[in-house]
Amino acid sequence: MRASQKDTASPRGLTGLMAAVVLGAIMMQLDATMTNIAYNTLLGEFHTSLLTLQWIGTGYLLSMTVVMALSGWALDRYGGRVMWTFCIAVFLAGSVLCGIAWSAESLIVFRVIQGLGAGMVLPLGMALLATAAGPDRLGRAMGVMGVPAALGPVLGPVAGGFLVSNLDWRWIFFINVPICVAAIVVAWRVVPTDRSAHPAPLDVLGLLLLSPACAVLVYGLTEAGRYGGFTNPRAALPLAAGVVLLGGFVAHALRLRGEPILDLRLLRIRSFLSSSLVLFLGGVALFGASALLPLYFQQARGYDAMGAGLLLIPQGVGMGLSLFLSGRLSERFSPRVLVLVGLTLTIAGSFILTQLDPHTGEFVIGAALLFSGGGIGAVMAPAMTAALRDIEGVDISRASAANRILMQLGASFGSAVLLIALQDNLNQLAGAANPDPAGAYAHAFWWILAFAAAAMPFAFAMPGRTRDRQLLR
Repeated sequence: MRASQKDTASPRGLTGLMAAVVLGAIMMQLDATMTNIAYNTLLGEFHTSLLTLQWIGTGYLLSMTVVMALSGWALDRYGGRVMWTFCIAVFLAGSVLCGIAWSAESLIVFRVIQGLGAGMVLPLGMALLATAAGPDRLGRAMGVMGVPAALGPVLGPVAGGFLVSNLDWRWIFFINVPICVAAIVVAWRVVPTDRSAHPAPLDVLGLLLLSPACAVLVYGLTEAGRYGGFTNPRAALPLAAGVVLLGGFVAHALRLRGEPILDLRLLRIRSFLSSSLVLFLGGVALFGASALLPLYFQQARGYDAMGAGLLLIPQGVGMGLSLFLSGRLSERFSPRVLVLVGLTLTIAGSFILTQLDPHTGEFVIGAALLFSGGGIGAVMAPAMTAALRDIEGVDISRASAANRILMQLGASFGSAVLLIALQDNLNQLAGAANPDPAGAYAHAFWWILAFAAAAMPFAFAMPGRTRDRQLLR
């Protein structure tokens, strides 16, 4: 059997593993957002339409979603070092291919290859750190894991804007090469080789139901955001198909006597269920805001891509500070307390953004972003800690995959809902004598506040400091 949580790593070994995981994971997160900043350049480079170009991001997101469910089985079967190195190598190959792409279509295909490598990285990293840290050091380990997940959407546009403006759009992919090589070298030295002596057979039917279900749901949510509603056939049909496939997977997983690709019995553990729901709604708030804010700075305030990226720095600073502090405070306070504080900060920052008008100063906006970024950072790390805290060692890999899938769906759902709300608000301004796009964004930020508030009841249901593995009856 693979090591359980009791077989924890030494402090030095855990530090090395943290460095390896962060080095690989942060590149995946940055790449997902750096590409967005180059869209305007790519439109002219490939002489294509935005409708075609959006598949550069959508294809990456869909391929990531497809392989996430495999991460638990793959970790048990092949071990952490082999799978971690393999995923980064696939991502590296995809990055090189993207950098030499000769058309929009070739770039889309190569982004899919990148996504296949990136999809397992975060759930694998969470599982490796949780197993090595054990329950006593899990909070600090998850605080480190939250860094790439939270900072990627903020720092990506800044880095992407610099590379596109000063070098060439191809460097948003070539910059991955030295970092990925370093990640592979470090991983080969510090990532453990442990794997299960008797891994469960792959749940092929479950995989054929769950992976397409997640992929078409993400696709449907993306189309809903693009076409301004969930009732548009381009969104409604894939969403309906996703729900049917997901229902089929639930029925299959509950009947299966063996081990399903995603164990729904984990949802009976109160800490896992409540924390995962908080992360789903937190993903809505984080990634929804990340979709709105660059557009706000460019459309409502007239900044270019580089300027918009720089103005997002306060949000990154807030996230960085809260992730650092939450890792240390997790040894003194329960995840419930930290998450409630984080949600309160998020609500406060979001409320300030609901008051935007054409004359709102950058200082006020920066303060709001500092609050909201700090709040989201304070939510993510403790919630990830609590979600895995009561999971036994042999189940951690599958629990981390389930956790990441919920976060991915939350991010996609949040982006879709907020873009739909924004588009509706902008449409209402079309016939106005003095249209105020800032006001349209202000109304959309009410949705972020609402989602953060909706997470509060689930935060209260999260565990205190006692590790009790309480089951829902």
